[in-house]
Amino acid sequence: MSLSSPPLRDGFTERDPDALFFVPLGGAGEIGMNLNVYGYRGQWLIVDCGVTFGEEEHQPGVDVIMADPSFIVERRDKLLGIVATHAHEDHIGAIPYLWPQLQCPVWATPFTAAVLRAKLIESGLAGQVRVTTVPMSGRFQIGPFDLELITLTHSIPEPNAVVIRTSAGTVLHTGDWKLDPEPLIGSPTDEDRLRQVGDEGVLAIVCDSTNALKPGSSGSEGELRQSLTDLIGRYDGRVAVACFASNVARLQTIAQAARVNDRDVALVGRSLWRMDKAARETGYLADVPRFLTEDEAGYVPRDKILMICTGSQGEPRAALARIARDDHPNITLEQGDVVIFSSRVIPGNEKPIGRLQNALVRLGVEVVTEADHFVHVSGHPARDELVRMYQMIRPRIAIPVHGEARHLAAHAELARTCQVYDALVIQNGDMIRLGGGAAAIVDEVPVGRIAQDGKSLVPLSGGVLQQRRRAGRDGSVVASLVVDRRGWLAAAPQITLIGLAEANEAPATLLRDALSDAMEGLPAPMRHDDNAVRDTARRVLRRALNERFGKRPLIEIQLVRL
Repeated sequence: MSLSSPPLRDGFTERDPDALFFVPLGGAGEIGMNLNVYGYRGQWLIVDCGVTFGEEEHQPGVDVIMADPSFIVERRDKLLGIVATHAHEDHIGAIPYLWPQLQCPVWATPFTAAVLRAKLIESGLAGQVRVTTVPMSGRFQIGPFDLELITLTHSIPEPNAVVIRTSAGTVLHTGDWKLDPEPLIGSPTDEDRLRQVGDEGVLAIVCDSTNALKPGSSGSEGELRQSLTDLIGRYDGRVAVACFASNVARLQTIAQAARVNDRDVALVGRSLWRMDKAARETGYLADVPRFLTEDEAGYVPRDKILMICTGSQGEPRAALARIARDDHPNITLEQGDVVIFSSRVIPGNEKPIGRLQNALVRLGVEVVTEADHFVHVSGHPARDELVRMYQMIRPRIAIPVHGEARHLAAHAELARTCQVYDALVIQNGDMIRLGGGAAAIVDEVPVGRIAQDGKSLVPLSGGVLQQRRRAGRDGSVVASLVVDRRGWLAAAPQITLIGLAEANEAPATLLRDALSDAMEGLPAPMRHDDNAVRDTARRVLRRALNERFGKRPLIEIQLVRL
C-alpha cells in the first residue's frame, strides 16, 4: 500500500465504519515519546502526547524529541481531542509543542491538569488550550467514544487506564502502571473495577511493556521507605538523593526517612518545585512540611540536611550535574558526603549517568545506586503483574506498546500463555483494525521524529540537524572570494577554518594557494558564471581538506563581484 495516499487510509473507516482503528505514531518499539491515535466512525482521538529527550552526543542542541504528528494533523478537522493518562513527560510533554498544529481540547485528571497548565503558561498557551478536568474514576463522552478512567498505580500521582467503549468493542488502554498495594500517594489500583470491566468483555488491551522481561513484581513504594530510612541513617555528612521529579510518592518517602533521621529536606532543581506545587495544589503532600529552598539549605549543618536533586539520568543542565561540576550557585558536595540514586537507568542514558557518577566520586562523594542497596522500585509491571492484569481483563487481543522490540515480543508471548486469542507485535505507523474478525495490520502511515531546536521544530532526520552533526564531526570552512568585472580575483581568498586547526597552525595558507591557482586556471566563460565559480572552489577545497585533514567538512563559498 502506498504511504502517500491518505484517502486510502480514510477509506478504511468509510468502508468499515463500525471497525475501531488503533495507530501508534510514537511509543511502539521504543520507551517514551507516546502518541497513540484511535479512529472510529470517521472521528479520531489521541491518547497521550509525549516527548523523549535528546542525546547531546547524537543530537547536538536538541532538548526534546517527539513523534511527527503529520498523520493526525492532516485529519485535524476530524480530531476530537487528547486524553492524558498521567503527567509524565513522555505522555504529556509534547502537548505545548504540538498543540498549535493540533488545536484540540485536552482531558486530564486534576494533578495531570495542574502539571499541564503550568507547562502551557510557560509556553504562552494558557489562554488558548481548553483543558477539561476529569475526576478520578470519571466517565465521559467524546464524540462516538465512551470513556472511563480506572485508577492504577505508577511512579506519579493519578495514573489511569482508559476504557474506550464503542459499538465495535471495548479497549483498555493502560498507560503506565504497576500493581502496588501500598503506593503511599493516591489509591491502590482499582482491581475490582478492572475485573468488572473484564466481566463486561474486552476486545483489546493496549498495554505497557517496559518490564516485560523482568520476572516477579516491581515492588512497592511502601517497602522502600524503611530501606531508605536505614540507609540515610548511616551517614554523618550531607545526603543528596537523586530521583525523578515527578515521583511525588518518592518525595514523601524521602521526606519521612529524613524526618526519622532528624534532617531537614531541601529541593534542588526547578522541576522538583513545579511538581511540589502541582501536588500541594491538588491535595497531595499535605502531611509533608514545606521543603527548604537551596539557598536555605546552605545554612543547615551538614549532618542535618538532606537534598533532593534533579538529574538522576545525567542530564547536563540538571542540578546534580552542576553540583558535580562545582558550578552550582548554592550547593556543594565534598569528601564525606553521599549521593543516593533512587532511580533506575533509562536505556540509552548509561553514558551520561556514568560520567556524572565518576565526577561525583572525583569530588570524594560516595555514590549509592540500586546495585548497592534497595533504593528504588520501578513504576512499571513485571511479568507477574502482567499475568494478573490479563487474568482480570481477559482480552481477546493484546497489543503491547511502551517498550523496545524485545519487550514487545516478550509481552506478546506472555499474553499468548494467558490464553489471549491474538497478540500483535507492532511498530510505530502500523494501522491496526480491531473487531470484525482477527485483529490485523491493514495499513502503514508515515511516521518520524521532530525535535525542538531552540524556538523551532525541525525533522530529526532533516538537513538542519544533519548539517550540525556533520559540522560537529568534521568541522566547517568558509571561503570568501572577491572578483573583478573580468572574473579575476581582486584579492587573495579569505579562508576561515572552524573546528579543524589550532589557532597557531597555518593550513589556511595552503588552502588559499590551492584556491588561487584553481581560480587563475578557470576558462573565461566560467569566470562569469557564479555557480561554476562556487562549484570549482568547493571541489578544490574538498580535495585539499581531505588530503590535509582526512575530513569532509561543510564548505560555504561566499562570492562577491565588484
